Amino acid sequence: MLLAVSSCLLGNNVRYDGTNQKNRFILNTLAKYAQFTSFCPEHLALGTPRETIRIVNDDELKLTTVFSKEDVTTKVFDASKKEIENIKKQPICGIILKAKSPSCGFGSTKYYEKGMPQGKKDGVFAAMCKEQFKYIAIEEEARLNDPWLRENFVMQIFAYDDMKKLEENISKFNDIVEFHTSYKYLLHSKNETLYRELGKIVANHEHKPLEEVVKNYSELFIQAIDTKSKISKTVNVLEHMAGFFKKELTTLEKQELQELIKQYKEKIIPLITVIALIKLLSVKYNKDFLLKQKFLHPYPDELALRSDVKSGK
Repeated sequence: MLLAVSSCLLGNNVRYDGTNQKNRFILNTLAKYAQFTSFCPEHLALGTPRETIRIVNDDELKLTTVFSKEDVTTKVFDASKKEIENIKKQPICGIILKAKSPSCGFGSTKYYEKGMPQGKKDGVFAAMCKEQFKYIAIEEEARLNDPWLRENFVMQIFAYDDMKKLEENISKFNDIVEFHTSYKYLLHSKNETLYRELGKIVANHEHKPLEEVVKNYSELFIQAIDTKSKISKTVNVLEHMAGFFKKELTTLEKQELQELIKQYKEKIIPLITVIALIKLLSVKYNKDFLLKQKFLHPYPDELALRSDVKSGK
């Protein structure tokens, strides 16, 4: 799996003052599962070290250096376009940007008017990424400190990687049927409407060739997984899964399972608590269909992203 990451977050000394912003989550955690390709439009445009720049919107939107007031708009835009084209050539599954940067801030870049800050928006490179890489997971490192955003981002990049692997290795229609089946409840937890549309593509009542079916499925799948999960939808999935044990569990056991789901809904316990019980019951009662569900293991358990009650909204 390949992620495009702001160069300074990888420990490269490309910030304006020749330092870096090495990020532990990226380098100590994600690095176990992903490789990285770096970018830094400002370094490419202006070199390092350099004068700090800001986005100003006086008579027109432009980028200028803070002290000398040099207009560097063209340089930064051209460098941003070059970085975009370079990323496009690579099979990335997600993008991580540097917060607050005039180029890379993801909703956190200050805009100035008459020398005064006038709110926060996307940096120029971040805005290009959103336009050019629609439905690919994009976040900035500061937002990934939020357990909900982090869990959704990681879930999305792993699902995107799974989809790309299917595209590369598929040899028969049953492959996409099995893929869709395994993603049933994860897709339900994100976008049930698109899940049903994906089901129609897999059913292939029009007898389209495999290549066309996979292409159509992939395009819609990455849209579906781009939807952020919500507690209400996750609770609905958990209740559906609980229904698989209605013949095996006693009335009291069913009540206890429902109580756990209720406690998750009320943010008393984390999602992993309910997931662990459903996994245990699935093993005990041979519920192979549930055990194959990506919803129960969308990424390596070691990431422990569902262990925080704040990972759901």
